[in-house]
Amino acid sequence: MPMGAYDELKARGLVAQTTDEEAVRKLLDHGPTTVYAGFDPTADSLHVGNLVPIMGLARLQKAGHRVIAVCGGATALVGDPSGKTEARPLLDAERLRANRAGIRPQLERFLTLDGERGILVDNSDWVAALGWLEALRLLGPRFSVSRMLSYETYKTRLETGLTYLELSYQLLQAFDFLHLHREYGCTLQIGGDDQWANILAGMDLIRRVERGSVEGMTLPLLTTAGGEKMGKTEKGALWLDPARTSPYDFYQYWINIADQDVGKCLAFFSDLPNASIEHLLGPQGPGIVAAKHELAREFTTLVHGEEEARRAQGAARAAFGAGGAEIEGVPTSTIPPAELEQGIELVALLQRVGICKSKGEARRLVSQGGAYVNGRRVDDLAATLGPGDLADGALMLRAGKKRHHRVLLDPPQT
Repeated sequence: MPMGAYDELKARGLVAQTTDEEAVRKLLDHGPTTVYAGFDPTADSLHVGNLVPIMGLARLQKAGHRVIAVCGGATALVGDPSGKTEARPLLDAERLRANRAGIRPQLERFLTLDGERGILVDNSDWVAALGWLEALRLLGPRFSVSRMLSYETYKTRLETGLTYLELSYQLLQAFDFLHLHREYGCTLQIGGDDQWANILAGMDLIRRVERGSVEGMTLPLLTTAGGEKMGKTEKGALWLDPARTSPYDFYQYWINIADQDVGKCLAFFSDLPNASIEHLLGPQGPGIVAAKHELAREFTTLVHGEEEARRAQGAARAAFGAGGAEIEGVPTSTIPPAELEQGIELVALLQRVGICKSKGEARRLVSQGGAYVNGRRVDDLAATLGPGDLADGALMLRAGKKRHHRVLLDPPQT
Protein backbone atom coordinates (compact mmCIF):
# COMPACT_ATOMS: atom_id res chain seq x y z
CA MET A 1 0.00 0.00 0.00
CA PRO A 2 1.54 3.38 -0.97
CA MET A 3 2.57 5.69 1.86
CA GLY A 4 0.32 8.71 2.47
CA ALA A 5 1.61 12.28 2.17
CA TYR A 6 1.88 12.81 5.92
CA ASP A 7 3.69 9.56 6.58
CA GLU A 8 6.04 10.30 3.66
CA LEU A 9 6.99 13.61 5.28
CA LYS A 10 7.41 11.90 8.64
CA ALA A 11 9.54 9.12 7.17
CA ARG A 12 11.87 11.76 5.72
CA GLY A 13 12.18 13.48 9.09
CA LEU A 14 10.25 16.54 7.92
CA VAL A 15 7.73 16.60 10.77
CA ALA A 16 8.71 18.25 14.05
CA GLN A 17 5.37 19.01 15.76
CA THR A 18 1.69 18.76 14.89
CA THR A 19 -1.30 20.26 16.63
CA ASP A 20 -3.16 16.95 16.23
CA GLU A 21 -1.31 14.23 14.38
CA GLU A 22 -4.36 12.23 13.37
CA ALA A 23 -6.19 15.35 12.19
CA VAL A 24 -3.18 16.44 10.13
CA ARG A 25 -2.80 12.95 8.69
CA LYS A 26 -6.48 12.96 7.73
CA LEU A 27 -6.14 16.35 6.01
CA LEU A 28 -3.13 15.20 3.99
CA ASP A 29 -4.10 11.60 3.27
CA HIS A 30 -7.80 11.94 2.46
CA GLY A 31 -8.49 14.31 -0.38
CA PRO A 32 -6.77 17.56 -1.36
CA THR A 33 -6.42 20.34 1.18
CA THR A 34 -4.99 23.86 1.06
CA VAL A 35 -1.79 24.45 2.99
CA TYR A 36 0.35 27.55 3.37
CA ALA A 37 3.76 28.69 4.54
CA GLY A 38 5.12 32.22 4.77
CA PHE A 39 8.48 33.64 3.75
CA ASP A 40 9.48 37.13 4.85
CA PRO A 41 11.63 38.99 2.29
CA THR A 42 14.21 40.20 4.81
CA ALA A 43 16.92 39.83 2.14
CA ASP A 44 16.91 39.73 -1.66
CA SER A 45 17.49 35.97 -1.59
CA LEU A 46 16.26 33.01 0.38
CA HIS A 47 18.80 30.76 2.11
CA VAL A 48 19.01 27.00 2.64
CA GLY A 49 17.13 27.19 5.93
CA ASN A 50 14.08 28.44 4.00
CA LEU A 51 14.25 25.35 1.81
CA VAL A 52 12.95 23.04 4.55
CA PRO A 53 9.41 24.52 4.55
CA ILE A 54 9.65 25.04 0.77
CA MET A 55 10.38 21.33 0.31
CA GLY A 56 7.47 20.59 2.62
CA LEU A 57 5.17 22.60 0.35
CA ALA A 58 6.70 21.05 -2.78
CA ARG A 59 6.19 17.49 -1.55
CA LEU A 60 2.60 18.24 -0.56
CA GLN A 61 1.95 19.83 -3.94
CA LYS A 62 3.26 16.71 -5.68
CA ALA A 63 0.85 14.70 -3.53
CA GLY A 64 -2.08 16.69 -4.98
CA HIS A 65 -2.61 19.42 -2.40
CA ARG A 66 -2.99 23.11 -3.20
CA VAL A 67 -0.21 25.22 -1.72
CA ILE A 68 -0.01 28.92 -0.91
CA ALA A 69 3.34 30.67 -0.59
CA VAL A 70 2.99 33.94 1.28
CA CYS A 71 5.59 36.59 0.55
CA GLY A 72 5.53 38.54 3.81
CA GLY A 73 5.70 42.11 2.57
CA ALA A 74 3.88 43.29 5.70
CA THR A 75 5.43 41.01 8.30
CA ALA A 76 8.93 41.77 6.99
CA LEU A 77 8.35 45.42 7.90
CA VAL A 78 7.72 44.34 11.51
CA GLY A 79 10.41 41.67 11.90
CA ASP A 80 9.96 38.22 13.40
CA PRO A 81 11.63 38.07 16.84
CA SER A 82 11.74 34.24 16.75
CA GLY A 83 15.27 33.01 17.38
CA LYS A 84 16.65 36.55 17.67
CA THR A 85 18.40 38.10 20.67
CA GLU A 86 17.86 41.65 19.38
CA ALA A 87 15.45 43.47 17.11
CA ARG A 88 15.87 43.06 13.35
CA PRO A 89 16.89 46.19 11.42
CA LEU A 90 13.84 47.93 9.98
CA LEU A 91 13.51 47.75 6.19
CA ASP A 92 12.59 50.75 4.08
CA ALA A 93 10.07 50.50 1.22
CA GLU A 94 12.70 50.50 -1.52
CA ARG A 95 14.72 47.70 0.08
CA LEU A 96 11.54 45.70 0.63
CA ARG A 97 10.55 45.99 -3.05
CA ALA A 98 13.99 44.75 -4.12
CA ASN A 99 13.83 41.85 -1.67
CA ARG A 100 10.38 40.77 -2.85
CA ALA A 101 11.57 40.88 -6.45
CA GLY A 102 14.49 38.65 -5.50
CA ILE A 103 12.68 35.87 -3.67
CA ARG A 104 9.61 35.47 -5.90
CA PRO A 105 11.44 33.72 -8.76
CA GLN A 106 13.17 31.51 -6.21
CA LEU A 107 9.83 30.34 -4.84
CA GLU A 108 8.66 29.77 -8.40
CA ARG A 109 11.65 27.52 -9.02
CA PHE A 110 10.49 24.99 -6.44
CA LEU A 111 6.72 25.40 -6.56
CA THR A 112 4.17 25.46 -9.37
CA LEU A 113 2.49 28.82 -8.73
CA ASP A 114 -0.10 28.87 -11.51
CA GLY A 115 -2.95 30.31 -9.47
CA GLU A 116 -4.65 26.92 -9.16
CA ARG A 117 -2.33 24.20 -7.86
CA GLY A 118 -0.16 26.83 -6.25
CA ILE A 119 -0.76 30.47 -5.31
CA LEU A 120 1.74 33.23 -4.55
CA VAL A 121 0.36 36.10 -2.47
CA ASP A 122 1.77 39.05 -0.51
CA ASN A 123 0.32 39.70 2.94
CA SER A 124 0.79 43.45 2.52
CA ASP A 125 -2.23 43.31 0.18
CA TRP A 126 -4.67 42.49 2.99
CA VAL A 127 -2.80 43.98 5.95
CA ALA A 128 -2.64 47.39 4.24
CA ALA A 129 -6.41 47.27 3.73
CA LEU A 130 -6.96 46.78 7.46
CA GLY A 131 -7.14 50.11 9.27
CA TRP A 132 -5.33 50.66 12.55
CA LEU A 133 -8.46 50.88 14.70
CA GLU A 134 -10.06 47.99 12.85
CA ALA A 135 -6.96 45.87 13.47
CA LEU A 136 -6.95 46.72 17.16
CA ARG A 137 -10.64 45.85 17.53
CA LEU A 138 -10.33 42.60 15.56
CA LEU A 139 -7.07 41.29 16.98
CA GLY A 140 -6.51 43.04 20.31
CA PRO A 141 -9.34 41.46 22.36
CA ARG A 142 -8.45 37.96 21.16
CA PHE A 143 -4.83 37.88 22.34
CA SER A 144 -3.66 37.62 25.93
CA VAL A 145 -0.41 39.48 26.57
CA SER A 146 0.42 37.23 29.51
CA ARG A 147 0.01 34.15 27.32
CA MET A 148 2.13 35.65 24.55
CA LEU A 149 4.88 36.46 27.03
CA SER A 150 4.86 32.86 28.24
CA TYR A 151 6.32 31.72 24.90
CA GLU A 152 10.07 31.22 24.88
CA THR A 153 10.56 33.62 21.96
CA TYR A 154 9.18 36.57 23.89
CA LYS A 155 10.67 35.52 27.23
CA THR A 156 14.14 35.64 25.70
CA ARG A 157 13.55 38.98 24.02
CA LEU A 158 12.21 40.55 27.23
CA GLU A 159 15.73 40.33 28.63
CA THR A 160 17.18 42.34 25.74
CA GLY A 161 14.28 44.73 25.14
CA LEU A 162 11.12 43.51 23.42
CA THR A 163 9.34 46.25 21.48
CA TYR A 164 5.62 46.58 20.88
CA LEU A 165 6.35 46.32 17.15
CA GLU A 166 7.90 42.87 17.62
CA LEU A 167 5.09 41.79 19.92
CA SER A 168 2.61 42.57 17.14
CA TYR A 169 4.33 40.15 14.73
CA GLN A 170 2.39 37.20 16.09
CA LEU A 171 -0.89 39.05 15.60
CA LEU A 172 -0.11 39.76 11.96
CA GLN A 173 0.87 36.17 11.22
CA ALA A 174 -2.29 34.96 12.93
CA PHE A 175 -4.30 37.35 10.77
CA ASP A 176 -2.61 35.87 7.68
CA PHE A 177 -3.98 32.43 8.58
CA LEU A 178 -7.45 33.89 9.20
CA HIS A 179 -7.42 35.72 5.84
CA LEU A 180 -6.23 32.65 3.91
CA HIS A 181 -8.82 30.48 5.66
CA ARG A 182 -11.56 32.90 4.63
CA GLU A 183 -10.38 33.54 1.07
CA TYR A 184 -8.98 30.15 0.03
CA GLY A 185 -10.31 27.65 2.55
CA CYS A 186 -6.80 27.07 3.88
CA THR A 187 -6.88 24.51 6.70
CA LEU A 188 -3.20 23.82 7.38
CA GLN A 189 -0.25 26.10 8.10
CA ILE A 190 3.30 24.76 8.07
CA GLY A 191 6.56 26.45 9.02
CA GLY A 192 9.86 26.00 10.78
CA ASP A 193 9.76 24.74 14.35
CA ASP A 194 10.46 28.27 15.61
CA GLN A 195 7.02 29.25 14.24
CA TRP A 196 5.07 26.97 16.60
CA ALA A 197 3.70 29.76 18.80
CA ASN A 198 2.71 31.86 15.78
CA ILE A 199 0.89 28.93 14.18
CA LEU A 200 -1.02 28.24 17.41
CA ALA A 201 -2.00 31.91 17.56
CA GLY A 202 -3.47 31.74 14.04
CA MET A 203 -5.44 28.61 14.86
CA ASP A 204 -6.82 30.20 18.00
CA LEU A 205 -7.83 33.36 16.11
CA ILE A 206 -9.72 31.31 13.49
CA ARG A 207 -11.47 29.34 16.22
CA ARG A 208 -12.54 32.54 18.02
CA VAL A 209 -13.58 34.55 14.94
CA GLU A 210 -14.87 31.90 12.53
CA ARG A 211 -15.36 28.93 14.85
CA GLY A 212 -13.36 27.08 12.23
CA SER A 213 -11.23 23.97 12.63
CA VAL A 214 -7.71 24.20 11.22
CA GLU A 215 -4.39 22.53 11.99
CA GLY A 216 -0.70 23.35 12.16
CA MET A 217 2.52 21.46 11.55
CA THR A 218 6.13 22.48 12.01
CA LEU A 219 9.16 21.17 10.19
CA PRO A 220 12.58 20.83 11.82
CA LEU A 221 15.07 23.64 11.63
CA LEU A 222 18.13 22.88 9.53
CA THR A 223 20.68 22.04 12.19
CA THR A 224 23.67 19.77 12.56
CA ALA A 225 23.57 16.62 14.67
CA GLY A 226 25.11 18.75 17.43
CA GLY A 227 22.23 21.24 17.29
CA GLU A 228 24.09 24.08 15.55
CA LYS A 229 22.43 25.96 12.71
CA MET A 230 23.46 24.52 9.34
CA GLY A 231 24.09 26.66 6.28
CA LYS A 232 26.57 29.10 7.80
CA THR A 233 29.84 29.57 5.93
CA GLU A 234 32.93 31.73 6.34
CA LYS A 235 31.21 34.23 4.03
CA GLY A 236 27.88 34.16 5.89
CA ALA A 237 24.62 32.40 5.03
CA LEU A 238 24.37 29.79 2.27
CA TRP A 239 22.14 31.71 -0.16
CA LEU A 240 20.09 30.37 -3.07
CA ASP A 241 21.07 33.31 -5.28
CA PRO A 242 24.19 32.31 -7.29
CA ALA A 243 25.40 35.90 -7.13
CA ARG A 244 25.56 35.61 -3.33
CA THR A 245 26.72 31.97 -3.04
CA SER A 246 28.24 30.51 -6.20
CA PRO A 247 27.13 27.04 -7.33
CA TYR A 248 30.72 25.90 -6.68
CA ASP A 249 30.67 27.14 -3.07
CA PHE A 250 27.20 25.66 -2.64
CA TYR A 251 28.41 22.28 -3.90
CA GLN A 252 31.53 22.40 -1.73
CA TYR A 253 29.52 23.11 1.41
CA TRP A 254 27.63 19.82 1.15
CA ILE A 255 30.79 17.86 0.32
CA ASN A 256 32.25 19.04 3.61
CA ILE A 257 29.37 18.56 6.06
CA ALA A 258 29.75 16.17 8.98
CA ASP A 259 29.23 12.49 8.20
CA GLN A 260 26.29 12.18 10.60
CA ASP A 261 24.33 14.93 8.80
CA VAL A 262 24.43 13.39 5.31
CA GLY A 263 21.45 11.04 5.65
CA LYS A 264 19.17 13.73 7.04
CA CYS A 265 20.04 16.17 4.26
CA LEU A 266 19.52 13.53 1.56
CA ALA A 267 16.08 12.81 3.03
CA PHE A 268 15.21 16.52 3.19
CA PHE A 269 16.49 17.72 -0.17
CA SER A 270 16.67 14.83 -2.62
CA ASP A 271 14.08 12.64 -4.30
CA LEU A 272 16.04 9.50 -3.50
CA PRO A 273 13.81 6.88 -1.85
CA ASN A 274 14.59 6.21 1.80
CA ALA A 275 15.74 2.69 0.86
CA SER A 276 18.32 4.14 -1.55
CA ILE A 277 19.57 6.55 1.12
CA GLU A 278 19.92 3.69 3.59
CA HIS A 279 21.89 1.71 1.01
CA LEU A 280 24.21 4.66 0.31
CA LEU A 281 25.02 4.97 3.99
CA GLY A 282 24.91 1.27 4.87
CA PRO A 283 27.78 -1.21 5.17
CA GLN A 284 27.12 -2.55 1.66
CA GLY A 285 26.94 0.94 0.12
CA PRO A 286 29.71 2.88 -1.67
CA GLY A 287 30.70 4.79 1.47
CA ILE A 288 30.24 8.18 3.07
CA VAL A 289 32.38 10.07 0.53
CA ALA A 290 30.20 8.84 -2.34
CA ALA A 291 27.09 9.73 -0.32
CA LYS A 292 28.36 13.29 0.18
CA HIS A 293 29.02 13.67 -3.54
CA GLU A 294 25.52 12.38 -4.24
CA LEU A 295 24.07 14.89 -1.78
CA ALA A 296 26.09 17.77 -3.27
CA ARG A 297 25.07 16.82 -6.81
CA GLU A 298 21.39 16.34 -5.96
CA PHE A 299 21.13 19.51 -3.89
CA THR A 300 23.05 21.73 -6.32
CA THR A 301 20.89 20.41 -9.17
CA LEU A 302 17.76 21.21 -7.15
CA VAL A 303 18.83 24.81 -6.51
CA HIS A 304 20.92 25.72 -9.57
CA GLY A 305 20.06 23.18 -12.26
CA GLU A 306 21.82 20.17 -13.75
CA GLU A 307 24.35 22.11 -15.84
CA GLU A 308 25.58 24.21 -12.91
CA ALA A 309 25.78 21.10 -10.74
CA ARG A 310 27.92 19.38 -13.37
CA ARG A 311 30.20 22.42 -13.62
CA ALA A 312 30.53 22.66 -9.84
CA GLN A 313 31.37 18.96 -9.62
CA GLY A 314 34.00 19.28 -12.35
CA ALA A 315 35.44 22.43 -10.78
CA ALA A 316 35.73 20.69 -7.41
CA ARG A 317 37.68 17.84 -9.00
CA ALA A 318 39.92 20.29 -10.85
CA ALA A 319 40.59 22.30 -7.69
CA PHE A 320 41.73 19.15 -5.94
CA GLY A 321 44.22 18.38 -8.67
CA ALA A 322 42.34 16.45 -11.35
CA GLY A 323 42.73 19.37 -13.80
CA GLY A 324 40.57 19.91 -16.86
CA ALA A 325 38.41 22.62 -18.32
CA GLU A 326 35.99 22.57 -15.39
CA ILE A 327 38.47 24.66 -13.40
CA GLU A 328 36.44 27.54 -14.89
CA GLY A 329 33.78 26.86 -12.28
CA VAL A 330 36.07 27.71 -9.33
CA PRO A 331 35.39 31.20 -7.84
CA THR A 332 37.70 33.59 -9.68
CA SER A 333 39.02 37.13 -9.31
CA THR A 334 41.34 39.16 -11.50
CA ILE A 335 44.15 41.58 -10.68
CA PRO A 336 46.10 44.01 -12.88
CA PRO A 337 49.39 42.53 -14.22
CA ALA A 338 51.27 45.58 -12.97
CA GLU A 339 50.15 44.85 -9.42
CA LEU A 340 51.56 41.35 -9.55
CA GLU A 341 54.81 42.63 -11.05
CA GLN A 342 55.21 44.99 -8.09
CA GLY A 343 54.45 42.13 -5.69
CA ILE A 344 51.26 41.40 -3.72
CA GLU A 345 51.28 40.40 -0.07
CA LEU A 346 49.64 37.00 0.33
CA VAL A 347 47.84 38.11 3.50
CA ALA A 348 46.30 41.08 1.68
CA LEU A 349 45.31 38.95 -1.32
CA LEU A 350 43.57 36.33 0.85
CA GLN A 351 41.45 39.07 2.39
CA ARG A 352 40.89 40.86 -0.92
CA VAL A 353 39.41 37.86 -2.76
CA GLY A 354 37.21 36.90 0.19
CA ILE A 355 38.85 33.67 1.34
CA CYS A 356 39.38 35.44 4.68
CA LYS A 357 37.13 38.13 6.12
CA SER A 358 39.99 40.23 7.47
CA LYS A 359 43.76 40.53 7.39
CA GLY A 360 43.83 39.26 10.96
CA GLU A 361 42.05 36.07 9.89
CA ALA A 362 44.43 35.77 6.92
CA ARG A 363 47.47 36.10 9.19
CA ARG A 364 46.16 33.36 11.45
CA LEU A 365 45.54 31.13 8.43
CA VAL A 366 49.10 31.61 7.16
CA SER A 367 50.77 31.27 10.56
CA GLN A 368 48.86 28.04 11.25
CA GLY A 369 49.98 26.50 7.97
CA GLY A 370 46.58 26.54 6.28
CA ALA A 371 47.41 28.78 3.28
CA TYR A 372 48.41 27.29 -0.08
CA VAL A 373 49.37 28.83 -3.41
CA ASN A 374 49.17 26.46 -6.39
CA GLY A 375 49.33 23.50 -4.02
CA ARG A 376 52.38 24.81 -2.13
CA ARG A 377 51.96 25.65 1.55
CA VAL A 378 53.05 29.17 2.46
CA ASP A 379 53.57 29.89 6.17
CA ASP A 380 55.60 33.12 5.90
CA LEU A 381 53.50 36.06 7.08
CA ALA A 382 55.61 38.41 4.95
CA ALA A 383 55.24 36.32 1.78
CA THR A 384 54.81 38.38 -1.38
CA LEU A 385 53.57 36.88 -4.66
CA GLY A 386 54.93 37.90 -8.04
CA PRO A 387 54.84 36.75 -11.68
CA GLY A 388 57.05 33.77 -10.84
CA ASP A 389 54.32 32.32 -8.64
CA LEU A 390 51.89 31.91 -11.54
CA ALA A 391 51.06 28.38 -12.68
CA ASP A 392 49.30 28.08 -16.04
CA GLY A 393 48.66 31.81 -15.83
CA ALA A 394 46.87 31.67 -12.46
CA LEU A 395 47.33 31.75 -8.71
CA MET A 396 45.24 28.98 -7.16
CA LEU A 397 44.73 29.99 -3.53
CA ARG A 398 43.55 27.46 -0.98
CA ALA A 399 42.59 27.78 2.68
CA GLY A 400 42.80 24.42 4.42
CA LYS A 401 41.14 21.62 2.49
CA LYS A 402 37.83 23.28 1.66
CA ARG A 403 38.15 26.81 0.26
CA HIS A 404 39.60 27.52 -3.17
CA HIS A 405 39.90 30.71 -5.17
CA ARG A 406 41.58 31.29 -8.52
CA VAL A 407 43.28 34.60 -9.30
CA LEU A 408 43.89 35.56 -12.93
CA LEU A 409 45.48 38.59 -14.54
CA ASP A 410 43.28 41.23 -16.12
CA PRO A 411 43.24 40.86 -19.93
CA PRO A 412 45.30 43.43 -21.84
CA GLN A 413 43.50 46.66 -22.73
CA THR A 414 42.58 46.99 -26.43
